[in-house]
Amino acid sequence: MRIYTMTIHLQKLSVGSETVSTLRDWQKLVVRRRVQRGLSPHHEHRTRMFPKNKEELLQGGSIYWVIKGFIQCRNEIVALEETKTRDGRRACSILMKPKIILVNPSPRRAFQGWRYLKPEDTPKDISADKQSISMPPELRAKLLSLGVW
Repeated sequence: MRIYTMTIHLQKLSVGSETVSTLRDWQKLVVRRRVQRGLSPHHEHRTRMFPKNKEELLQGGSIYWVIKGFIQCRNEIVALEETKTRDGRRACSILMKPKIILVNPSPRRAFQGWRYLKPEDTPKDISADKQSISMPPELRAKLLSLGVW
């Protein structure tokens, strides 16, 4: 008998990112360094904890990035690999597609590490025609709440 699982996602603070653009710049640098080392052209994020729900994350899961108190974008997860930190401790390397997908801003309080995010709790992607419009997440969130965006 086959047991079907539901896709889940992660939410993570993007520490040091001021905007989606600064996150995008950082990710491009990580991908470029990986390619120079002969590795796959994916963005990589290392974390100490290995997600217990690996199968659910690999069924179309994404990392939703919290920047300045709002989930603002996501990257699709392609693999979870066990790795080691510089000091030899076990860690998890989360590999993602390098394309950042903007989402409707959703406020989040600060937290440490990462948290699981159910599909029904994820913010919707911003349509392709609106992705090129640059505006602060607070303004975008306000326009969404007013039904104008």
